[in-house]
Amino acid sequence: MTSAPSLPRALSSRARAASTRARAASTLALGLMSGTSVDGIDVALVRISPAITENAAHARLENFATVPFPPAVRAEVLRIAEGARVSPGEISQLNFHLGQIFGQAALRACQKFRLSPRRLAVIGSHGQTIFHQGRPSPFFGQRVASTLQIGEPAVIAAITGVTTVGDFRPADVAVGGQGAPLVPFVDYLLYRDARRGRAVLNIGGIANVTIIPKGASPQSVIAFDTGPGNMVIDALVRRFTSGRRTYDAEAQMASRGQLLPGLLDDLLAEGYFRQPPPKSAGREQYGKLYVEKILAWGRRHRARPEDLVRTATVLTALSIADALHRWVLPPQRKGSAPGRIKRPAFSHSPRTPISQLLVSGGGARNPLILAQLSAALGGIEALTTESLGLPGDAKEAFIFALLADQTLHGRPSNLPSATGARRPALLGKICYPPPR
Repeated sequence: MTSAPSLPRALSSRARAASTRARAASTLALGLMSGTSVDGIDVALVRISPAITENAAHARLENFATVPFPPAVRAEVLRIAEGARVSPGEISQLNFHLGQIFGQAALRACQKFRLSPRRLAVIGSHGQTIFHQGRPSPFFGQRVASTLQIGEPAVIAAITGVTTVGDFRPADVAVGGQGAPLVPFVDYLLYRDARRGRAVLNIGGIANVTIIPKGASPQSVIAFDTGPGNMVIDALVRRFTSGRRTYDAEAQMASRGQLLPGLLDDLLAEGYFRQPPPKSAGREQYGKLYVEKILAWGRRHRARPEDLVRTATVLTALSIADALHRWVLPPQRKGSAPGRIKRPAFSHSPRTPISQLLVSGGGARNPLILAQLSAALGGIEALTTESLGLPGDAKEAFIFALLADQTLHGRPSNLPSATGARRPALLGKICYPPPR
């Protein structure tokens, strides 16, 4: 659980004094997160106890806000992330400009929270991913993996006057990991259970899942990106509404459409879904070119916009279910696999019974995705992380506040079993503010 239960009025004075001392010993951290959709900057205020241990995550979400992105900057980020030709100077300028935007977002959030930035021990900023290639590929005679997040943390520290940790992913890549996903470290702390296996699913632009077996140790946790989350759906909706809508609220557009089985089969046949974990994805796989391929199919077959949006929505749900059946869940009885999900002859990861699916992210508010998941994963209880004390919209910003605290205290916070790294790594780069 992320938040402690409220204290009963009848607590003894000794208990109240102990609670007061514990609160005084805690620190406040701010987490900043901007995802692949670049919809806004999520800001989470988190109270953290003196130590986060393997036994509990002593952290509480105190407040949360989302600060909108300037539209012109958002468009430029998306243009570069989609692979547009750009000069080193433009990337450098955007890196520092985003640092200013993130720093101002932190200050605006503190103002909303009625909190002086001086009370913060640390800010953790994920930054804005503009390139991610977790698997090594040939480059100048070597095999190289790389990742690039911009939003200069030194600028955030200078604007806010708060020590800032940013650029978390490269340290994991440097020790052979894919630099993603990083969320599983905190998923493990928050949601492991001695009696039941859990899958923690975040449906953002990309969908990622953390598998926490019953009574898990850190080494038994696996996690990976399953494929597209909201990214393809959102891009289609923006295209068909000429930008008037940025996402399919309550699956209204998809609900008016019909599934296109031929297109769905083509999309599910893509090679990424058959790659074993660990694996990570981004706009490099599911960005502009992928959407153009769907639109071209639609033109050839005279498909309605609503049909394409519905098919993309079902793709998100079935690719998640496919990943769980393919790489995680024990084999089903013959003939019991749902719909278009075809089990492979073998798996590269141990089979784990799952009794609960904990869902967060924008996709948790899409009723069609949730209905499709429920149908494809019959017998697994689906809950939102909000029902367990952590609002889904705040989760990733919450996590980067905790990761920053880990780094500040010199504690590794990647899970090699999730990222494929050879060993644990101390994530991020610490930027100190100018002396007062």
